Amino acid sequence: MRFLRQSLVGVFLAFLTLALVFVAVQLITGAVQEALNRESEPPEARERIFAVSVELAELETVTPYLEAFGEVQSRRRLELRAALGGRVISLAEDFEDGGVVTAGEVLVELDPADAQSALDRAKSDLLDAQFEERDAERSLLLAQDELNSAEAQAGLRGRALQRQKDLQTRGVGTPAAVEEAELAEAAAQQSVLARRIALAQAESRVDQATTLLARARIALEAAERDLDDMTVRARFGGTLTDVTLVEGRLVSANEKLAELVDPNALEVAFRVSTAQFVRLLDAEGGLINAPVTVSLEVTGTDLMAHGRISRDSGSAGEGQTGRLIYARLDDAPGFKPGDFVTVTVEEQALDNVVRLPASVLDAAGTVLVLGPDDRLEALPVQLIRRQGDEVLLRGQGLVGREVVIGRTPLLGGGVRVRPLRIEASADPDMVELSDEHRAQLMAQVEASDQMPNDVKARVLGQLNEAKVPASLVRSIETRAGG
Repeated sequence: MRFLRQSLVGVFLAFLTLALVFVAVQLITGAVQEALNRESEPPEARERIFAVSVELAELETVTPYLEAFGEVQSRRRLELRAALGGRVISLAEDFEDGGVVTAGEVLVELDPADAQSALDRAKSDLLDAQFEERDAERSLLLAQDELNSAEAQAGLRGRALQRQKDLQTRGVGTPAAVEEAELAEAAAQQSVLARRIALAQAESRVDQATTLLARARIALEAAERDLDDMTVRARFGGTLTDVTLVEGRLVSANEKLAELVDPNALEVAFRVSTAQFVRLLDAEGGLINAPVTVSLEVTGTDLMAHGRISRDSGSAGEGQTGRLIYARLDDAPGFKPGDFVTVTVEEQALDNVVRLPASVLDAAGTVLVLGPDDRLEALPVQLIRRQGDEVLLRGQGLVGREVVIGRTPLLGGGVRVRPLRIEASADPDMVELSDEHRAQLMAQVEASDQMPNDVKARVLGQLNEAKVPASLVRSIETRAGG
C-alpha cells in the first residue's frame, strides 16, 4: 500500500511539473509575440511645437549712426626752428618732451654775440647815413644860393649890356664897351649854367643819401630781427613734443628744435565709404554739421569726447577710397594727438522704420511672423540699415505683426510654435509665464531623471521668479519634445 501511495504521489508531481512548464512556455511565447507585434506597429505621429520669442513690429523714427576709426589731431601745431645758426646757451625749464609752456615764454636762447655785433655795425652805418643825408641837404641849400647869386649877377650883366647898347645908339658909347659888356654877360650865363649843374649834383646827392639812409634802416631792422631770432618763444600755450635739443649744442639755420601742440584745439580725422558719405549730405549737397562721439578704449575705463563735423578733405587722396572727414572736438580731456579712436556719427533721422534685433533677418531678406493658429509665415522685408545688434526694416504688411526673435534652422514657414511675447521696452532675454505654463514647466523639470538634484533645484528657483530667461524655457521644452 505504501508503494502504491508513493507511486501515485510521484505521478501527480510529474504531471504538475509538466503543467507548470506548459504554462510557462505559453506565457513566454505570448510575451515574445506581443513584443514583436508592438515593434512592428507604426509610432503615433505627433507634431512638435517650438517655443519662440516674438516682438511686435511698430513704426518709429530712428536716428541711425555710423561707426568709423579715426586719428586725433591738433588744429594748432607749430614747428620750432632756428632762424639762424648758433650755440644753445639756455633752455627753458619745461623745454622737454611733454613739457607745458605758456604763450610768450622764452624756450631757447642762442649765443647772441655775432648778432649783437651785426646790430652795432648796422647802428653805426645808420649814423653815417644820417650824417650824409644832413650834409647833402646843406650842400643842396648852398648850391641853390649859389645859383640864385649867379642868376642875379647874370641879370646885372644883361642890364649893363643893354645900357651900353643904348649909349652906342645915342652915339655916346663905343663898340669896344659894348663888346666887353657882351663878354661879361656871356660869362655870367656860363656861371649860371655851372651853378645849375652843381644844384643838380646836390639834389642827386640828397637822393643818394636818402636811399643810403633807407638801406641802413633796413639793415638795422634785419639786424634787430636776427638778434630777436636768437631767442625762441612760444607763440601760444601748449605742449612740447619731438624735443631733441640739449644745452650747448650747435644748431644750424632752419633746424627743427621741437614741435608745439595745442592740446585744447583737437580734432579727429576719419575715413568713411562713399555710400556713408552720401548719407551725411543735406538736400543742397553740403556736409551736415552732425554730432560725433569719440571713444578710446583703455584698460578699466573708456575715454569719451563729443564734437561736430566741421569739413571734409578736398580730395579723396592718392591710392585711397571713400572720403576723409574732420570733426572738431569740444572738450577732450585725456586725448592726445595720434590716438587711434572709434568715431560714432549721428546720421539724419529715418521715419517710418521698424527696429528689431538683427537675429530676425535671414540671408534671403525675410522674417518669420506669427500667423493664424500660431503657425509661422515668411514675410519679405527691405533692410534699411544695420545698427550693431539691431536692424531697421520696412516691408509690406510688417507693421503690427509679431516677429520671431532668435530664429533657428528648425523654424520655417508653417511650423507651429508657442509664442513668448516680449514687449519692446522689456528685456528680450526675459519672459513672463502664465500660471499653467509655469506649472507645466516645473512638472517637466521634476519628472526629469537626467537632471542632477542641485541643477533641478536651481532651475525650479528660476521658474518661480516673475520673469524667466527665454533660453531656459526653450531648453526645457526642447528636452520635453515640444
